[in-house]
Amino acid sequence: MRVMLITRNRGLIAGGNGGPPVSQATRDAVTDLYAAYARRDFERVAALMDDDIDWIIYGPVQVFPFVGHRHGKAAVLTALGGIAQDYVLERYVPQIMIGEDDRAAVMSDVAFKQRSTGRMITTQLANFLRFRDGRIIEFREFANTFDLVEQAIGHFIEVG
Repeated sequence: MRVMLITRNRGLIAGGNGGPPVSQATRDAVTDLYAAYARRDFERVAALMDDDIDWIIYGPVQVFPFVGHRHGKAAVLTALGGIAQDYVLERYVPQIMIGEDDRAAVMSDVAFKQRSTGRMITTQLANFLRFRDGRIIEFREFANTFDLVEQAIGHFIEVG
């Protein structure tokens, strides 16, 4: 398998054996997307989305109404607007990026401030993306949602 690996602290790009290489368009789009999101350039983020994007953020909609499945750029932008309505982005730092052909996986260290309470919500996010012609056509996001819910509601959840 041939992969691209970029670590934030070293800027290293390494390849493996066999398989399709990461396309230059994918490499450029991943780098551009995460840089734009970190600097809060949401117009650029939107420009990197395909009109027919398939988007899922996994999590409990009862606590985070912006999560779930969205199809199409307009629906995704509405979900991103919901995040911005409830949270202020404080930090979004990709730690690891791995790619092959038209796909990428990104692990990021993130922090959001909850607008209603001022609580800082911190976590690691895993994103899996697929690109076509330099635009995102598929996005999946995973996090430790149990931990996120506890942070959002401000207390530990008793289990058992």
